[in-house]
Amino acid sequence: MKFLGIDIGSTTSKCVILGDDNEIVAKSLVVGGIGTPGPQKAVDSVLKEAGLDRSDIAAAACTGYGRASYKDADYQISELTCHGVGGRYVFPDLRTLIDVGGQDAKVVCLSENGIMDHFLMNDKCAAGTGRFLDVMANILQVDIDDLGKEALSSKNHVGISSTCTVFAESEVISQLANGAARNDVIAGICDSVAFRTATLAKRGGIVKPVCMSGGVAKNEGVRKALEKALDTEILYSPLCQYFGALGAAVSASRKYKK
Repeated sequence: MKFLGIDIGSTTSKCVILGDDNEIVAKSLVVGGIGTPGPQKAVDSVLKEAGLDRSDIAAAACTGYGRASYKDADYQISELTCHGVGGRYVFPDLRTLIDVGGQDAKVVCLSENGIMDHFLMNDKCAAGTGRFLDVMANILQVDIDDLGKEALSSKNHVGISSTCTVFAESEVISQLANGAARNDVIAGICDSVAFRTATLAKRGGIVKPVCMSGGVAKNEGVRKALEKALDTEILYSPLCQYFGALGAAVSASRKYKK
């Protein structure tokens, strides 16, 4: 039997298909979240990669911002639950998951047996999220995927103190106009995201092991800065953007078999 997990976020849609032994059969990621054709494109893509039709899927579960808008799923499951389940799929002993997505940041604290104990979320401001990094990358004319590499090359981080994306944009432009090196400014931007994320995480209470999920987790500059801010190792997996979809697929399997 095959099980499908769909994660409809604010900026991207992700899908994962699991096989009989909970192994990953196929996965897809499409730019375009809730309110766009992205979710269906992601589903079509993952089915094509797996060589399956929708009728081959025993059960499908949807999570994320857009879960209520997607009608072709058997279950709708909280994204917090799915991220915790997906995190445990990749890191079986995981206790704290820090997810930084396109529009928000959340910290999910898990018990020893993997049940969500409590969580915190920051969805009031774009600062400290993927959207903040997108804006900064656009100002600096740097590919978003290159920000982390540039940050790691810096030896003199430039502080970005503004807590608002709009004001931070002006601050970055001012720093560049005053002669600051681009990679030093990028390092400061990554530090800024890490500081805001660490502040949220500390409120929730950090229990090791700790991992990071979401698109921002791919940014090594942010990850390293977050490790420093929290004084702990941050586990990383190339599957970081799929944790929600993974958790949804695992949950679909559990519910179906129950």
